[in-house]
Amino acid sequence: MDTLAATTFEYQTGFANAFESEAIPGALPVGRNSPQKVPFGLYAEQLSGTAFTASQDYNQRSWLYRIRPSVRQGRHSRIDNGLLRTAPILEAECPPDQMRWDPPPIGDGAGDFVDGLSTLVAAGDLAAQAGMAAHVYCAGRSMEDRFFCNADGEMLIVPQQGRLLIATEFGAILAAPGEIAVVQRGIRLRVELPDGPSRGYVCENYGASFRLPERGPIGANGLANPRDFRAPVARYEDREGEFEIVTKFQGNLWAAPTDRSPLDVVAWHGNYVPYKYDLSAFNAIGTVSFDHPDPSIYTVLTSPSDLSGTANVDFVIFPPRWMVAEDTFRPPWFHRNVMSEFMGLVSGKYDAKEEGFVPGGASLHNAMAPHGPDSDANAKAIAAELAPQYLADTMAFMFETRYVCRPTAFALETPARQRDYHDCWQDLPRAFDPNLGS
Repeated sequence: MDTLAATTFEYQTGFANAFESEAIPGALPVGRNSPQKVPFGLYAEQLSGTAFTASQDYNQRSWLYRIRPSVRQGRHSRIDNGLLRTAPILEAECPPDQMRWDPPPIGDGAGDFVDGLSTLVAAGDLAAQAGMAAHVYCAGRSMEDRFFCNADGEMLIVPQQGRLLIATEFGAILAAPGEIAVVQRGIRLRVELPDGPSRGYVCENYGASFRLPERGPIGANGLANPRDFRAPVARYEDREGEFEIVTKFQGNLWAAPTDRSPLDVVAWHGNYVPYKYDLSAFNAIGTVSFDHPDPSIYTVLTSPSDLSGTANVDFVIFPPRWMVAEDTFRPPWFHRNVMSEFMGLVSGKYDAKEEGFVPGGASLHNAMAPHGPDSDANAKAIAAELAPQYLADTMAFMFETRYVCRPTAFALETPARQRDYHDCWQDLPRAFDPNLGS
């Protein structure tokens, strides 16, 4: 196959399973991972996402059978990082304020996916393999003879406007707004824009790979189910010419020349595989009596830390859902949290912030920063008649981490930052009356 720019896509179903795929029948060696002679004159190459001796539950690796091994490329040269940053962020002081940003503009003159990455916040320390970064992307053109490899972290990509065709060594993924795509550390890719200029978010995870959260008392069903995840099928490029591979390594961007497309994997098998997920498949769980469950009930994927029950980073969504609780304040309540919360909005409105927080925008509520519904949402929720209500037009998400999120200088200085964000709480009225009762 000469190109991955096709109009139809095939996927395998499941999550964390051992997959296999071949673009040419017979290309996968049977019963051998690294045989003396691979079918069709291919090279065998293993890609490991964990230490060789990681426990069986978390061991991740894939075998790739490719036209040329990935080691066949030129020497790296440093290139400009643009607005891409990596934890720890030390270029600016980190204020304890709540922060919010307008959507970045999408222009036809913008660069490709890599050029268009801008870091808003980062947490933890890449060198310690702990924490995450939250980026926004504004891409104006497809990557053509350019490829990207993130050696620092796994990327969870959340399109907000425009589909992304993510061509990887394993095959192609088409991710639309309302879906996510996850590409693990070290996998090479090219991003094309079938709908033109596009915008979205990226969570760069420095820690343990994303996995499904434990359901606990929820039991076997609910939340994100394994069968709804989609892995690509093998598709390869057999192209020679002048190409560039951009690698993110230890916080910097490096470019290396190569004379053939790195997306030349004809067959593969393993469980270290990129995937996509349609957020509409999430089975939201909530109260059917009273009180407001914690937002962790909406966790799609989690990257655990060494502290049990405390995530390196969680990916949480707030999808369309029924609200039926009685005698309950239904929007998110006022709270302070040891975890740090970076939020984005894919579509619609967020019930705690119906004004000011718009699709493509973002907010940060750092560790112990007080936050909650704005004045209008608070008044509306108190006065509401608590009949069953369906929140139909909404898809918000949160990257939640145990580490403090430090904003970049760009995030602090950009005109998109809403410097009056805190005003949305300042007219909360005094309603206390000791003689009023409940």
